[in-house]
Amino acid sequence: MNDLQHEVPSSGDSKSLPNRRHFFHFWRCFWLSFLVVSLAYAWYCFYVPSNSVAWADNYSVAQQQAVQAGKPMILFFTGKWCVPCRIMKRNVWGDKQVADTVNAAFIPVTIDVDDPDSAAAMSRYRVGATPITIVTDPEGNVLRYKPGGIGKAEFLELIGRSNPPVAKDL
Repeated sequence: MNDLQHEVPSSGDSKSLPNRRHFFHFWRCFWLSFLVVSLAYAWYCFYVPSNSVAWADNYSVAQQQAVQAGKPMILFFTGKWCVPCRIMKRNVWGDKQVADTVNAAFIPVTIDVDDPDSAAAMSRYRVGATPITIVTDPEGNVLRYKPGGIGKAEFLELIGRSNPPVAKDL
């Protein structure tokens, strides 16, 4: 009976060891790749390049400039934490065609919704969310109003309309 030895498979079988290494190597590579892609996307969402738009310092300065120049204003309500605002700053405001068009025909102003000095403008235009783009006449009366993030084509359409209807409910 001693001649018959029963071989019990051990947990350290040499065949399963290379498979296990490949398995763990796959998952290590997967999670490392996932981390790199996630960090790259987060950076992309928060990256905002500089632009050549001639922004006014604040709403009251913009309104004075608009009255003196006889140009309409573009009010861009935004927040530092607002991802759609950052995407719009990168894709719309960072575009040379947009910057040239806006600088030639409008007085643009960004209004930070977190700034206490912006409370009067936010109340006047009933801003409760960001981003919001409002085109006004030099006196501040709303001509066009677009809530939410918009792309370059939609923005150029918004500022390019001739004889827009006046928004009566704002």
